[in-house]
Amino acid sequence: MARKPDEYAIYLFLSSGHREEVRFPTIQDFQKWYTSEIVPKAESKDFINVPIKNIQGEYMVVRPANIVAIRVEPVYFGSVDREPDL
Repeated sequence: MARKPDEYAIYLFLSSGHREEVRFPTIQDFQKWYTSEIVPKAESKDFINVPIKNIQGEYMVVRPANIVAIRVEPVYFGSVDREPDL
């Protein structure tokens, strides 16, 4: 049985060499943000907001044209399900 990720870590790789991590509760939330914010403004030098849901009082803005790669990693909080050795 496949496990369902508890959230998704999204890594934005910037042209400056920096890597920023943000988290989304579901892959659909990430896809919605990506298709509405990044795709239409891909060549833009204007800042867009990057949602940081797990950090109170902080925000991040980025220029879409400076994003060179995005890595999506599922995150699991629970322990690994294993069969006991008999």
